[in-house]
Amino acid sequence: MCIVGNKISIVEAGALEPIISFLKSENPNLREYATASLLTLSVSPTNKPIISSCGAIPLLVNTLKDGSPQAKVDAVTALSNLSTHPENLSIILETNAMPFIVNLLNTCRKSSKIAEKCCALIESLVGYEEGRTALTSEEGGVLAVVEVLENGTPQSREHAVGALLRMCESDRCKYREPILREGVIPGLLELTVQGTPKSQPKARTLLQLLRESPYSRPEVEPDTLQNIVCDIISQIDGDDQSGKAKKMLAEMVQVSMEQSLRHLQQRALVCTPSDMPITSCASEVSSK
Repeated sequence: MCIVGNKISIVEAGALEPIISFLKSENPNLREYATASLLTLSVSPTNKPIISSCGAIPLLVNTLKDGSPQAKVDAVTALSNLSTHPENLSIILETNAMPFIVNLLNTCRKSSKIAEKCCALIESLVGYEEGRTALTSEEGGVLAVVEVLENGTPQSREHAVGALLRMCESDRCKYREPILREGVIPGLLELTVQGTPKSQPKARTLLQLLRESPYSRPEVEPDTLQNIVCDIISQIDGDDQSGKAKKMLAEMVQVSMEQSLRHLQQRALVCTPSDMPITSCASEVSSK
């Protein structure tokens, strides 16, 4: 029997009832073992709605609030697993889990697996207005996501930019300022050139939404990334963030020029026969 099949069989055999009772125990060790068990069982898509129907989600949130360090890690991972079942998201929101998720995110390394799970859960929760309000209401909530966008793993950065993009797309007027205020621009600029295939377009779209006007420029003035960024920089308060953004933009231009030069050199090498002088090929390329 496959591993996932074993997890389903364990639940079908009635294991959830004692696990839930251990999760309610006053004994911290029992709660930690129970949380780890739910983490393992929550990997199965079949088990996700069954686990939530047993009342496990509020208990996992309590563990996220008051559990041991390891129990908190297991609890946020289990909640992240359970959140992929859409009906479970509303239950997680009802438990007011956001402050405890943000607290864990603030206390862990932004490049850690824990930060990845926290951001994945936040990205799911901000798909709802209650989640967006909870994140912006929590002191340091948006900043924690921005810090992951800057310093997280590639997967964490995908979740972070995805969360911020969801917020801005839902209500640009409401969430543009809270996001800009936390110094997101340098990290977004870096993502547009060094992010994963998923995070790059999200970063570009978010940059467009963060500018003063969300509408495209006239055709005579193309809506290039450079124009978008310059437009945003002109509105940023604070020399530190503006300076970082300008420096990042200059570096992006330099990288773009170097890439273009390498491309021209490669074309020259490809089109140059072995018995033809390089100067002849160079003139041929320049005439195209």
